[in-house]
Amino acid sequence: MSEGGQPNEEELRAAQEELRRVRVDQVVVEAAVSVLNVAVLKSGLVPGSEADRDLDQVRVGIEAVRGLMPVVEQLAPDQAAPIREALSQLQMAYVRATSEPSPDAEAPPAPEEKAPGEGEAGPGPAQKSGRLWVPGQ
Repeated sequence: MSEGGQPNEEELRAAQEELRRVRVDQVVVEAAVSVLNVAVLKSGLVPGSEADRDLDQVRVGIEAVRGLMPVVEQLAPDQAAPIREALSQLQMAYVRATSEPSPDAEAPPAPEEKAPGEGEAGPGPAQKSGRLWVPGQ
């Protein structure tokens, strides 16, 4: 690069030549794989990445890859199956993670136990009048 931080003409030509060799289908597949990799890291499933867990980012990653899958399947059917499998695994992990109780959440209070006859109000007015059907009575 030149002194001003801008690429010189030779570097621009080399970058342009590199872009000519790249195929869009390669970029689409690489994008899907890259997004999946980042989403897996954000899921906290990779050992050592637990502190980076961000389920909102996982959800965005899942949606992005789901959007790319029809194109991946059309352009690179041989590479679609492993990407689809990884996406499926990530979706299942996301569902498990979002359905588990938060470690910050308090457990619901246990119901109070009452002694027999304690706190029972007896039959209500409809039951007393005989107009309410109560199974077993």
